[in-house]
Amino acid sequence: MRDVRLNPEEQAMLSGAEGPAVQRALEIVLALGKIYGAEGLVPIESAQISGVSYKNLGDAGLEFLRQWAAEGARVHVPATLNPAGMDLSDWETLGFSKDFAEKQIAVIETFSTMGVRCTCTCTPYLVGNVPKPGAHVAWSESSAVCFANSVLGARTNREGGPSALAAAITGRTARYGYHLERNRQADYVIEVDCAVESEADFGALGYLVGRLVGAGVPYFRDLNVPDVSDLAGDPVRAIDALVAGEESGLDRLMALGAAMAASGAVALYHVEGVTPEAQPEIIRSDARVVRVSSLSEGYAALNGPLDQIDFVHIGCPHATLATLHRIADSLTGQRVRATLWITTARETKEEAQQRGYVATIENAGGKVVADTCPIVAPVAELGFQSLATNSAKTAFYAPSQLGLNVRFGPLERCIAAALTGQWRGTGRRP
Repeated sequence: MRDVRLNPEEQAMLSGAEGPAVQRALEIVLALGKIYGAEGLVPIESAQISGVSYKNLGDAGLEFLRQWAAEGARVHVPATLNPAGMDLSDWETLGFSKDFAEKQIAVIETFSTMGVRCTCTCTPYLVGNVPKPGAHVAWSESSAVCFANSVLGARTNREGGPSALAAAITGRTARYGYHLERNRQADYVIEVDCAVESEADFGALGYLVGRLVGAGVPYFRDLNVPDVSDLAGDPVRAIDALVAGEESGLDRLMALGAAMAASGAVALYHVEGVTPEAQPEIIRSDARVVRVSSLSEGYAALNGPLDQIDFVHIGCPHATLATLHRIADSLTGQRVRATLWITTARETKEEAQQRGYVATIENAGGKVVADTCPIVAPVAELGFQSLATNSAKTAFYAPSQLGLNVRFGPLERCIAAALTGQWRGTGRRP
């Protein structure tokens, strides 16, 4: 392993001059730097911390966090949380047990003691945690990492929960991986030779490409992303429009990145004519060229053979205001037969309440669920057997993580499944 160069302030942290909590945090950052050959550390602007659900942490994880907080751990940069294991307000209505809720609330209270902003979302960029192009951050949710690197032009590796928290406490992370310009070059060119339109299409494409490139960096050519402009000039402005509820192709890029991060380990991609760094010189001279002529294989892999649907989930990554608007419009005057969850950030839900979208959805029998997602929630307690979703990431993980049979397709088909309790048609692309 390589020695990591530390400045005097970092040396003091390591020696314990700022207390045992900071010392432990720097030890974690430093250990990763040594493993990955970092020359030094780099200051970060923000952190996004995973490992929040009690379902994944258990008692050992909760005790670890409590001990760190008791030692005086406090974050020194803005930090937000990944989804928790339940809606922190409506958990009882949704059917989660009191025992689980008490432990989950204890986790959140511990993060709050450390100074973390306890908004629990996989879309921190929709709730004000928006790094500027070129900013170094330490984010850990895989889909958010992909979005930050690719769409916003920020610099982050795929942090683990403890390493992101350690980076927030020290205000720095090890300079390796995607913090280095040379590692942001594309080693695959993906020539898209088929129509890619809905968010499910982008998810199916992402599933195929992630499986192909693994942890590589793909560069997409001929991929039409509707309603997206000015990413190269001002991605933060594009996010502002998305937060305000405007229709945007950014939701398709959210689906694309989430799927690639799930089926592979993609943390950065480029889309020609769209994303900030997608210039010809970003492509390595030895990049492999791959043509995608059909999405059928992706749809087939993400669909199981079932017709009856008892659970429909939309919102992975967390739903935007525009998606909630579309769903509200499609449910007006109707009644769902299957359980319908739309997961989103709490701030997005509150804005949707102001605009009347939540009332329309709930009058139809659906639920707008904040703070969580099914993958990290104890959904097995709720007795579902089958799931329909427009998220390739959820479709990828649900069979193994939740034990559910899955149907995957566009939003409109999922809403139809919620209304009828049945999946119409085949698993092939509509």
